[in-house]
Formats: sequence, structure tokens, C-alpha cells
Amino acid sequence: MSLIQIRKRSLTIETTYHEGGPAPAQPLKLAAACAVIQNPYAGRYEPDLMPFMAELRALGTELATELVQALGGKDSIEVYSKAAIVGVDGEMEHGAVWHEAGGWAMREVLGQPKSMVPANKAVAVAGYRLMVPVHYVHASYVRSHFNSIEVGIQDAPRPREILFALVMGTGGRVHSRLGGLLKENVSVHDGQR
Repeated sequence: MSLIQIRKRSLTIETTYHEGGPAPAQPLKLAAACAVIQNPYAGRYEPDLMPFMAELRALGTELATELVQALGGKDSIEVYSKAAIVGVDGEMEHGAVWHEAGGWAMREVLGQPKSMVPANKAVAVAGYRLMVPVHYVHASYVRSHFNSIEVGIQDAPRPREILFALVMGTGGRVHSRLGGLLKENVSVHDGQR
């Protein structure tokens, strides 16, 4: 029997047309794909979470593929991240399984970008909203692409559930002008610079 029992999914796309200045040539799109699943370990300690983490890769691939399709294809993706909100009958480690499963899935779908995948996680009640940081997929130090998006679903996670989210976006902040490494100047290709 599968460890993954989905109650609901959501896809949210946030489009920014301007930030008080001139409109950019293309609006910025940030999107979050979420899945709310039953927590197979709620209310008890499970010493081996590896089977759960391995099985979550398929869910990660589904969410990552949905984001890429919603945002116009993998060549349009410039930022990414992942998040988990664990219901109060679970523990932080039940959300931490998403680090590998969600990150691996996005790298596979996007063609193996090298930048680490940022993340946020919490143990919380239904309706909790989590700010999720994003950055450039090829180099973590591209300052123009430091941004965030809020994720959450009004009735999730219930106490014995987990909300898993993947986030992608089409660019850096609108009107970014604070210097630092520009995406055009990434040269080391080590995931940082």
C-alpha cells in the first residue's frame, strides 16, 4: 500500500505587472503547487523515514511538472524553492523528507540546475501560511532573484496531514537594482557563482 494518500492539491500563480515603476517587458510569475497528504506517521515515532522520502519523489515530479507547464516550459524557470507544513500530530522531520524528494524532483524536471534549492518548513495548524524563499536556479548568489511567495491552504494541514509545496518562478524581482552578481555574469557554474 502506498504511503502517499492525497486529499487535495492546489496551484497558485501570482503575477506581478509592476512595483510602482514602469511595467517590465514581461510580468513576473511565481507559482506554488501544493499537495495535502495523510501523514503516515502522525502520532507516533517512526525511526526509518527513508521509504516515505523515496516514495515522495513521484509526487515531487508531478508537482514540478505541473509548475513547468503552468509557467511556460522549463526554459522560462529562473527561481525555485520547496516547503512543507506538517499538521500538529506530526513532527518537523516528517516535513524534512521533502528536502531530498522535492529538490530531486525539481532538478530532474528542470535539467539538473546546480543551485541549492532553498526551503522552509513548519509544524502548524490548518490555515497556516508560510513564506517560502526563492533564488536563481543556476547560482545562489544572484541577488536580483532573492524573493519569496506565500504558500498555504485554508483547511490544511489537518492534524494528521502534511502540506508539501514546490515553488517556481519566471524571473527576479521587478525593478531589482541593488547590485551583486547578475545572472548574465554567472561563470563558475558551481551552483553559487
